[in-house]
Amino acid sequence: MREFSLPALYEVPADGNLTDIVRRNAAQHPDVTVIARKIGGTWQDVTATAFLAEVHTAAKGLIAAGVQPGDRVGLMSRTRYEWTLLDFAIWSAGAVTVPVYETSSPEQVQWILGDSGATACIVESGGHTAAVESVRDHLPALKHVWQIEGGGIDELGRLGQDVTDRTVEERSSIAKADDPATIVYTSGTTGRPKGCVLTHRSFFAECGNIVERLRPLFRTGECSVLLFLPLAHVFGRLVQIAPMMAPIKLGCVPDIKNLTDELAAFRPTLILGVPRVFEKVYNSARAKAQADGKGKIFDKAADTAIAYSRALDTPSGPSLGLRIKHKTFDKLVYSKLRAVLGGRGEYAISGGAPLGERLGHFFRGIGFTVLEGYGLTESCAATAFNPWDRQKIGTVGQPLPGSVVRIADDGEVLLHGEHLFKEYWNNPGATAEALADGWFHTGDIGTLDEDGYLRITGRKKEIIVTAGGKNVAPAVIEDRIRAHALVAECMVVGDGRPFVGALITIDEEFLGRWCADHGKPAGSTAASLCEDPDLLAAIQAAVDDGNAAVSKAESVRKFRILSSQFTEESGHLTPSLKLKRNVVAKDYAHEVEAIYAK
Repeated sequence: MREFSLPALYEVPADGNLTDIVRRNAAQHPDVTVIARKIGGTWQDVTATAFLAEVHTAAKGLIAAGVQPGDRVGLMSRTRYEWTLLDFAIWSAGAVTVPVYETSSPEQVQWILGDSGATACIVESGGHTAAVESVRDHLPALKHVWQIEGGGIDELGRLGQDVTDRTVEERSSIAKADDPATIVYTSGTTGRPKGCVLTHRSFFAECGNIVERLRPLFRTGECSVLLFLPLAHVFGRLVQIAPMMAPIKLGCVPDIKNLTDELAAFRPTLILGVPRVFEKVYNSARAKAQADGKGKIFDKAADTAIAYSRALDTPSGPSLGLRIKHKTFDKLVYSKLRAVLGGRGEYAISGGAPLGERLGHFFRGIGFTVLEGYGLTESCAATAFNPWDRQKIGTVGQPLPGSVVRIADDGEVLLHGEHLFKEYWNNPGATAEALADGWFHTGDIGTLDEDGYLRITGRKKEIIVTAGGKNVAPAVIEDRIRAHALVAECMVVGDGRPFVGALITIDEEFLGRWCADHGKPAGSTAASLCEDPDLLAAIQAAVDDGNAAVSKAESVRKFRILSSQFTEESGHLTPSLKLKRNVVAKDYAHEVEAIYAK
């Protein structure tokens, strides 16, 4: 199939904007909890009425400070209650939010605030303030900087004391559906980040259709979502806005370091995350079982869950024997895993990278279905996702209702719909190239099956062509190898080479546990073990598993374990944790040459 579309389930209000959501919630669901904030380690519910009041108080401060309709306001913070509050406050002042990753360098801060022409910026910490101040001489449009942890929100409250309710209501109504809501700078694997202009229409079409198609997951007064993704990333914004549209309760935490504890305390019914989160849950549970001497039981339970899930897709379903085994393991293993995920949830939505069929079947088999989706910043996050009632594991689902997916002659995935971005800020050339012929050219390669389910098979610009002329899409094998508990990152190489190789970094969190189980000295590092026969054998097993997913010509024949990590700080990962392949290839050229040395 070359093209597939679904009718829209949600009609975008032509004269509306995203502030309508918080006003509607206060009018129609005044006492319903729409968001929770953590104070002193305890979650405290905030009703729709109370949230609207806080949004308007902050908006009045922005208006009093001179923020004008259409002005760009930077927002640099970890994920927290105040981020969501300020996002809606900026819109209520008639302005446009410009997210800045909280890990950004001063040079990156300068580029984003300077390119967008931001007139104000709200940051989280003293460190963020210092980063902005260090480049402020290069930001002539920037007039105000407020710091959340320095009493910035209280300051906005004092500034806006004389601004009337009528004024903020008028400001809230200025923006229309096709006006910019935010400029999200794509982290980019090459060159300067581009400012992706997403309109209020983009978010309405995106979140409205997702909520309607997944309505059983968004039941007002019953369901809840814990947000731990960075809000500077478009996926995080989807996780923020969709619950508000439903509305269901939203909770925000800054990172995933203590995710297990946060899930246990908040007990969400729905989790939206990236594959690495679900891989960590699986790998941690398996490692714990092995440490407790129950590794074989866990592996049998995992195999049973996967077999059970696969059988669900067959006409006859799981056999009686498989159902009995599955029920036994549910009491011994699966129920404990669901408890780790909060104990109330049955569904998760995964995006940002491929999840992998094995992991998809594992989670569905334990009674926690992970619905995989696909999208980009330019598509306002998800442009395809698996419906809750018609999942096809291994695909990224059907198109967002109201949108179209087309496969070009060269296999590139093309998109059309109201959810797409408007333009790249100050970059008409890039805009014209990306939106050629009225279709957004994703740069991804994919296929559509007979039911309109999309599979992503690689990146158009990342295709490796070996010396033998074989085209290799790195993502397939990289994702399989990366799923191993010991592997942090994997980058396939081989362009113009006689065979495919790989650079592999070690997951430091699991290395210590592996060393203890294999009699290695405490405190051993990847650098000290990169030639260790046992570690090489373990990584070879991960590579063999990856090779099982591809043809012999595409398989990894040799690999190198690196002594260091690919990180955002090292310049090898983008803020959304995508590999900067050209940077890795340049910095580790000697390691690549070692793979092919005779």
